[in-house]
Amino acid sequence: MLLAFKNHLQDQFRKVEDSRILVAVSGGVDSVVLAHLCREAKLDFAIAHCNFNLRGKESDSDEDFVMELADALDTDVFIEGFETEAYAAEKKISVQMAARELRYNWFNELCETLQFDYIFTAHHANDNLETVLINFIRGTGLDGLTGIPDLNGCVIRPLLPFTREDIENYANNNKLKWREDSSNQSLKYFRNKVRLEVVPKLLELNPQLLESFGRTRSHLQQSSMLIEDYMSALFPQIAREEDYGYSFSIKMLKTLPNLKSVLYALFKSFGFTEWDDVHCLIDAQPGKIVYSRTHRLIRDRESLLLTVIPEKNDKIYQIKEGEEVVMLPMGTFHFEQVEELKEEEGKIIFIDVAKPEYPLTVRKWQRGDYFYPFGMQGKKKLSKYFKDEKLSLPQKENCWLLCSGEKIIWVIGYRFDARFAVDANTKKILRISFTP
Repeated sequence: MLLAFKNHLQDQFRKVEDSRILVAVSGGVDSVVLAHLCREAKLDFAIAHCNFNLRGKESDSDEDFVMELADALDTDVFIEGFETEAYAAEKKISVQMAARELRYNWFNELCETLQFDYIFTAHHANDNLETVLINFIRGTGLDGLTGIPDLNGCVIRPLLPFTREDIENYANNNKLKWREDSSNQSLKYFRNKVRLEVVPKLLELNPQLLESFGRTRSHLQQSSMLIEDYMSALFPQIAREEDYGYSFSIKMLKTLPNLKSVLYALFKSFGFTEWDDVHCLIDAQPGKIVYSRTHRLIRDRESLLLTVIPEKNDKIYQIKEGEEVVMLPMGTFHFEQVEELKEEEGKIIFIDVAKPEYPLTVRKWQRGDYFYPFGMQGKKKLSKYFKDEKLSLPQKENCWLLCSGEKIIWVIGYRFDARFAVDANTKKILRISFTP
């Protein structure tokens, strides 16, 4: 197995030979074997162990064992304890999900602070099979059926080609010691039910299950890569980057074969799950919205608009008289007195210095707001102005106003108010520019 491990690293992860590696070690046979293999392969590595405090003295004994293992391997060890159940309750997630979040957050902190290049975890072929079966049972797309990725960011799973039997044989042949986690036998965990009840039945039907699964997984990964290549080529043709996110041409989407599959590939990473609703947006009335936990898809006039769900912002910001540069969360304002008007590109207006009252304020627009658009007759409600300008919902939501008291000076980025315009009586001109 050691030779196969070295060859696998050489073929797939050659860079690790000259890298600093953090090896996640629980104390179980898989991670213990991984640590020994890293030592035998002469890699530059240290050990990281999480004590999730879920099994009382057993968890503490695991911690002690890992510290002794690090001494035996003559390598550094990092230990961190977590109040996992409290974290799970606070975040309203399962204990297993809480442990995962805590583990990888800490690993990433260690890598950033101590400059490790990669994290090794001891997932193997059996883990991969269990993951795919769980995803299949719960319902998943193609990505869920490709299993655990060999490489995900800086996380590498170098034992994925090896079975649990391979790992245990190596441990026994080399007289290695390890810890047994009693919770691995508990059927209250879904993964354990799959491991202890489902997989043995499948192995009875096909003793070569892991080998056939490996071949199938390889085919699915190639299919997934093909789809990714297709989407990479398609994306620039149908998507346009906007200040608020992306817009997708409905006219072009409708020309694509297998549109529902395309929509899934486009938006799956944004948390959407109601795919019939997403597909129906194509022919829905403008204004229809489908939400995920973090994002939304809006049916606009001719496009689908993808945005992050906006946070409500009712804050009002003040700008004092005489300030030349003002940096606010939405962007930066520059105020400068000039001698004459000039034609300039960008978000720039020229007003009469004497007309606004200070402090100026910057706020989001509200229902009932109105102004006197420069170059137009009379006053107009902002809602009507936005409709006439054909602004999308995200554009309206992201619209800020520069105000003097109750009066709007500038619908920023669009049009300013005629009441503040330079006229024949103007003695000084104020140039105001805005950079988002």
